[in-house]
This record gives sequence, C-alpha cells and structure tokens, in this order.
Amino acid sequence: VPRQGEASMSKIAVIGLVGESVFLDVERHQSVGETAHATSIHREWGGKGYNQAVAAARFGAEVAFLGAACSTDAESIISAAAADGVRAYIAKKDTPTAYGVITTDKAGENRVTVYGGAELSASDVECFRAELETADILLINNEVPETVNVEAVKIVKAHGGKIIFNPAPVRPICQYLLSNSDIFTPNEYEAEALGERNNVIETLGARGAFVRWLDLFIPAYKAECVVDTTGAGDTFSGVLAAALAEGKEVSEACDLASRASSLEVQKKYVMPSIPKRAEIEALSAAKAR
Repeated sequence: VPRQGEASMSKIAVIGLVGESVFLDVERHQSVGETAHATSIHREWGGKGYNQAVAAARFGAEVAFLGAACSTDAESIISAAAADGVRAYIAKKDTPTAYGVITTDKAGENRVTVYGGAELSASDVECFRAELETADILLINNEVPETVNVEAVKIVKAHGGKIIFNPAPVRPICQYLLSNSDIFTPNEYEAEALGERNNVIETLGARGAFVRWLDLFIPAYKAECVVDTTGAGDTFSGVLAAALAEGKEVSEACDLASRASSLEVQKKYVMPSIPKRAEIEALSAAKAR
C-alpha cells in the first residue's frame, strides 16, 4: 500500500533485462540451408523487466527501471523509456546489449533466438538505491543474476517497501528471496517449481488468475481476437504492482491486471500493445454495461 503521508501516485521500482527485439514475419519457416524472406520487420526495446516497467507506467504509476546495456545503446533506451514516463537507469557495459529475433510464420508459429548480452552486477544496484529506498513496491524477475535481486530486496525491505517476484524464467531461488518476497506471480509451469507456497498469484493464461491465499479465482476477460500473446504476463505483473501500490484490494488489482492482459494480446508485438489506464478502465465500463 502507499506509504502514509506520501503522494497518492504509487511508486514502483523494476529491475530486469532490457534488449532489442526484432520481429520478422515469414510465409513459412525455412528448412536447413534455405533462405527465408521476411514480409515485415518491427524493432522495439523489450525484456521482461522493461515490459513490466512500461505496463506499470502506462497504468499511472511513477516507475523507475534498472537494467544493463552496451554503452552505445544506453541513451536510446533511456529516451524510449522516458517517452512512457519511465526513469531508466542503465548500467553501461562493454558487452553487446541483449538481442532477440522472433520469426513468425503465417500460421502464427514462432521461432525465437535470444542473445543474453549485457548483464547487471550486484554493484550496479547502488546507483538505483534512492529509487529503491522510496519505492512502494519492487518488481523483480529471474532475468538478472540472483545477487542483483538480493541486494535490491535488502534495500527495499529496510525502508518498508514490498516485493513482487515474477519467478521467470524458472531457476532455483535462494532462501532469502523466498522468505522476503511478499507476492509471487508465476504461470502454471513456474508455480510448480515454487511448490506449495501460499503467497502466490498464479496466472492461468486465457482462464484468468488464482490467488492462493484467498482461494480466489479471477476469471479472464475474453479477448475479441488473440493476435500475439507475447508480453501478456509482463503486462499482468506490471499493472498488478501499480494497482496494489495504489492501495487497491488484491481482487480488484488482479481484475485490472487481467483486463490489461486481455487487451495486450489483441495487437502485434509488445510495446504497441501494452494498454494505457484509460483503455483498461474503458473495458471495465463496457463489461459493466
């Protein structure tokens, strides 16, 4: 919940990966030795943490993001983030920035190739300290080294903030993060790896979400046409964090996040499809009628 005596705008800190995503549309995926010709190309900055930061900001939160990139890309990322109202702190590295190529055929089948690229280190967290000390919620995931998450969580916890952990991709999680994360937001596969923990909001794709500690199922909003599900989970986590930081009840926050995800899957790519708050609330009004 928002801290007493502070402005009503929720403040979210996000740590994660940022890199360039290149989307290519092809008629069909090529065979070995064959060249495929793309019919379209789309480029955008993305990554689990970056997507979540944008989703929270478009919902109306004050958002700061920490990521790593090659020094030649840092200003471009900072500028793109600022256009969405996100304060991006980019640790400049000699390693090339993360990069992903997503090839999609006319049947909608994807083939993805990813280069992990520049990576945060625990010492990079220090430049983000002021944001962490004042954050209502810190949103973390497994696309950065665990030492980075641990260092950030220690700062946030020392200053009364809450932790939402999106445990993706799956990897073993240390006891400190298991004990100090307030809410986990896994999908079904990731939830299995977490085990029987109670502080879990499990995302169920087109079916909705399940809040374990309330034994509460939040049904999904039906998308008129599912075009591209990439980024739907990140949209859910970002909007959930922003809504909870505003002081909304868990059931309402999950409902808002579910609406946002249903809108996100109806457009191609990620950045063009993450909805703004007005779109999310308009969907609510439409459903009410």
